[in-house]
Amino acid sequence: MNRPPPAFRHRNHPAWWAFAVHRISGLVLALFLPLHFWALGQAIAGEAALDGFLRWTANPLAKLAETGLVILLAAHLAGGLRILAIEFLPWSPRQKAAVAASAGFAVAAGLLFLFNVGAA
Repeated sequence: MNRPPPAFRHRNHPAWWAFAVHRISGLVLALFLPLHFWALGQAIAGEAALDGFLRWTANPLAKLAETGLVILLAAHLAGGLRILAIEFLPWSPRQKAAVAASAGFAVAAGLLFLFNVGAA
């Protein structure tokens, strides 16, 4: 039987993957903040600068990035709720199911956003 070494065995646990998604989504969201502040600064720079930026956001790559951002936000929210559940509720099979449900919620929120953006 091919089993991973003991040092890496914990990485097969759903809770470890939930932790990793929460941590990575938080880091990527933190990296996004300067871009977000720059975009807000375009409104201060004037109407022409903001209009140029808004035209750029109409391209499909920007729409895809927005969808990814919504998925990251939903994943980070779900991970935070999972941490609160671990802190304040006894560990149970229900919480293990919450790990899977939070991942499903994140993907569903991103897909709903994608379908709504495509219709607009």
